[in-house]
Amino acid sequence: MRTGNSVRARQRVGGAILLAAAWWTAAAEADVATLRNGMQFEGSIGKIGSLGEDPLNPQSSAGQVKVRQIVFVDDNLRRTFFSQIQTQAIVPGQANVEKIRVEQRVAKGTRRVAAVGPIIRITPFDEWGRRIFTMSTGTGPIDVIQGITEVTPVYTRVEGLAARSAYVWDMRIATSSIPRDTLSKILLKAIDPQDADQRLRLVRLYIQSERYTDARAELQSVIAEFPDLADLNKQVTALYQAGAKRMIQEIELRRKSGQHRLAYSMLERFPAEGVAGELLLLVRDMLEEYAKFKEQGEQTLARLAAHAAEVKDSRVRGEFEPLVEEIKADLNLTTYDRLADYLRLANDPALSAEQKLALAVSGWLLGAGSGDQNVAVATSLIQVRKLVRQYMASPQQAERDGILGALASLEGSSPSYLAKVLAQMKPPVETEAQADSPPGWYELVAAGLTGEPDIPYYVQLPPEYDPYRRYPCVVTLNGAGTTPQQQIDWWAGMHNEQAQIRLGQAARHGYIVLAPQWTRPHQLEYGSSAREHAAVLYPLRDACRRFSIDTDRVFLSGHSMGGDAAWDLGLAHPDLWAGIIPIVATADKYVSRYWENGRYLPMYFVAGEMDGDKMSRNSMDWDRYLNKHTYDATVVVYQGRGHEHFIDEIQRLFSWMDLHRRQFFPREFECVSMRPWDNFFWWAELESLPSRSVVLPVNWPPPSGVRPARTEGRILENSRVTLRSGADRAAVWLSPEMVDFSQRVSVTINGRSYGSRVEPRAEVLLEDARTRGDRQHPFWARVDDSDAR
Repeated sequence: MRTGNSVRARQRVGGAILLAAAWWTAAAEADVATLRNGMQFEGSIGKIGSLGEDPLNPQSSAGQVKVRQIVFVDDNLRRTFFSQIQTQAIVPGQANVEKIRVEQRVAKGTRRVAAVGPIIRITPFDEWGRRIFTMSTGTGPIDVIQGITEVTPVYTRVEGLAARSAYVWDMRIATSSIPRDTLSKILLKAIDPQDADQRLRLVRLYIQSERYTDARAELQSVIAEFPDLADLNKQVTALYQAGAKRMIQEIELRRKSGQHRLAYSMLERFPAEGVAGELLLLVRDMLEEYAKFKEQGEQTLARLAAHAAEVKDSRVRGEFEPLVEEIKADLNLTTYDRLADYLRLANDPALSAEQKLALAVSGWLLGAGSGDQNVAVATSLIQVRKLVRQYMASPQQAERDGILGALASLEGSSPSYLAKVLAQMKPPVETEAQADSPPGWYELVAAGLTGEPDIPYYVQLPPEYDPYRRYPCVVTLNGAGTTPQQQIDWWAGMHNEQAQIRLGQAARHGYIVLAPQWTRPHQLEYGSSAREHAAVLYPLRDACRRFSIDTDRVFLSGHSMGGDAAWDLGLAHPDLWAGIIPIVATADKYVSRYWENGRYLPMYFVAGEMDGDKMSRNSMDWDRYLNKHTYDATVVVYQGRGHEHFIDEIQRLFSWMDLHRRQFFPREFECVSMRPWDNFFWWAELESLPSRSVVLPVNWPPPSGVRPARTEGRILENSRVTLRSGADRAAVWLSPEMVDFSQRVSVTINGRSYGSRVEPRAEVLLEDARTRGDRQHPFWARVDDSDAR
């Protein structure tokens, strides 16, 4: 028990702790910038004209006045760059961040780390906040003794320490990336435990870091050791409240991610101690929602069974019975709204039991709002879905042709029905759980290019995966010396044997993670080749046939040369991705020629300030993105860091991904190509690009004067579509989002009109969905430039 300086401490910090509610979000020292895409960044704000400049000393060339259109936010951990035109608002910050100094013998002198070489090893921090960072240099490996010198809720400063071979080095890492136990030991060594003021600074740091359990434990310990601070017990209760709010946020995230069993379990175990009544009421309301749905579901199934029993025609009853059993097995929070039409009319005496069952079955097969009381249509839809699944899974052309013939005789086989059936059914290729594998883990193979071996790939599904629910997906590409399995660990976390789930961010947010084996053995750099493109795109298409991937929310990412590939592939096919996330990537070859394609592609780059010459090599392309108003581009540069994986950024990456969706039907586009296989954009498909514009990777760099082939597409009013391209052949794919098939459709390719009678066709729709794997946006008709009027 101590009282020494508790009165002074209480006077100094008591009022601040009473304002703790203001700290229960991450505190900011300066400003908050909000972008048009919804992202928010906190820190000190400045402007520069180019990423080739020093943000701390931006300068123009002699005699020039450079327009500074690039905004950066510096939070002392990293600098985040974006276009001024993409900035929606900047609001001054108010709160101050707690900083705790850690005494170390910091290196001084002229020997500085100017660039960080390949990392060989990094030892864990000891209780004094010291570690050894070993990297490769041109003269061999070097060991740098580093020590933590400052800790804040956002960043931790790590500097080179005095030693026999000392290096001056100021590095920043995310405080959240330091293991909790390790950080606690370091902080307790950094303060005087006999000083209540310093102990309470530690409490404030934990609060600002949203580590409410640690803050509460430390505050309770301080109160126990300093009885004069007993009036701070009310803040212990406030910390219980903050922790409870954080837990509710986690529950809501799990509900949003479709993890209802976990959310329900968390609600049942929700602690009541010290929690305000309004929070407990919110918990009770959510539990009641689940109980209400359970009751409604049971009532719905009982009503459905009763209507099935009332059907007198044994043939009709037999046709409906398998679907009634399927609904009974698969009805859940995701699928319940499919029965909306049935539930609305279930008690209508004017409808027969057969008609009510038809409403339920057709709604189940077509989706909410599409229920049809026509018994003939509903029974035919059952057969239609069966045949569609067979078509989508069949590798044989003759078998698919036979299925098309069978479909033609069914009432529910029109393209409008087929599109809805495709969107609502489970993925067509059944993929059983693999024996002796963790839950949701799959090791699969996709066919490669002709003459190339098959492509292994790995998939991790999120907890409580439901094939009726659409899941966002991250396609992640490994760098040299790493594996696809390690990429999945980076995004989804390591598998926890006790919990039998992964505990990383992809699991929390409900993302599927896909990692193809896209490299050859011992490959050291990205080759920009057709084989590499296929090794990414083919596994994605195969996975879309097996798993319920939301094709409007597929993000392409990669580390190191995997980041190089993600950057290039993203620009080559901007129509495929909701966004790309190249990490420590280098702009090379086609990237600088395809930069215009980036106007349709959200991009989020992560880099290290000391990663060789990456900043200067990438600055030209980054400047293009950040100085153009149509580009949704963000560049994040970590201070004092090199060629790393940057797990520090992962939470902001998920915030960014949650805000982005692919726009699959832009009203107009203008894209460029230089490789034969970069020949499709949204609804346009090209064949034989002009030879004067084609440069294969083996022939890089191109001769002087070579320009990419340009393709322009427009969707106009009155069901008109135009395409202009230098390719020898071109085709336009059409869907109801583009044109009204009940009107006369006009397609113009390179100034000539084609397709005198454009009509939706089942074979076009099904084959497109089968080959592209996109069941959300199948094309209904195709017009190519051989269909002249």
